[in-house]
Amino acid sequence: MDFINKTVLVTGGTRGIGRAIAFAFAKKGARVAVLFRSDQGSADKTLAALEGNDHLAIKADVADPDQVEKAVFDVVRHFGRLDIVVNNAGIGVYHPLPMTNYEDWQQAWRQTIETNLIGPANICFCAAKHMIDQGGGRIVNITSRGAFRGEPTKAAYGASKAGLNSLSQSLAVALAEYKIFVGAVAPGFVNTELTADRLNGPEGAQIKAQSPFNRVAEPEEVAHAVLFLASEGAEFSTGTIIDVNGASHLRS
Repeated sequence: MDFINKTVLVTGGTRGIGRAIAFAFAKKGARVAVLFRSDQGSADKTLAALEGNDHLAIKADVADPDQVEKAVFDVVRHFGRLDIVVNNAGIGVYHPLPMTNYEDWQQAWRQTIETNLIGPANICFCAAKHMIDQGGGRIVNITSRGAFRGEPTKAAYGASKAGLNSLSQSLAVALAEYKIFVGAVAPGFVNTELTADRLNGPEGAQIKAQSPFNRVAEPEEVAHAVLFLASEGAEFSTGTIIDVNGASHLRS
């Protein structure tokens, strides 16, 4: 897994899973652009902590098509090319049907689909156009165990991630002739600041017990799967969805 002279764009790359992915690529020699929505402080800290130099932080909302187009253009303009894209940014809005009114239900669906599915689709489009011109590239989309297992309190989240799995496989077929390889990584619970309250709260033991390892994934374990799909030699795994859930949910 040597990524020297490779340029990588990681959305949601300043916290949690995205930060671990950015760190992993930088450690392997890549030039990394991290895209973040609003937290400039986290972006600055991430940029300063990345191994190597010539990294970049870009402020953009993946739910805004114009900001997406500009962000991808800025990466290509700065580095001269774009080799790997990791669509990691996403949201999970709680909207359990029995307790949610119709207006909030619609808002949750719009917000989630725009960020978790349409946003990555637009990133894929803009990035793939550059990759076609340069002769190839890699796209890895971060989806979720919830796409298969269901998300009863966040139905839009599960649906958006299932859609992202399908998008990944559709693009794997559509872009293969251009030497653009597309895959997905579907984590279960991951030990990040976003899940800390639940993991440290009353339901923490039950969540960990879902896996026979009696724990949840670490962000670095998700990053490892991403780097595999983005690596030289993984081309024939295009269209693959890698589960990183510690056997907490099995499918065949």
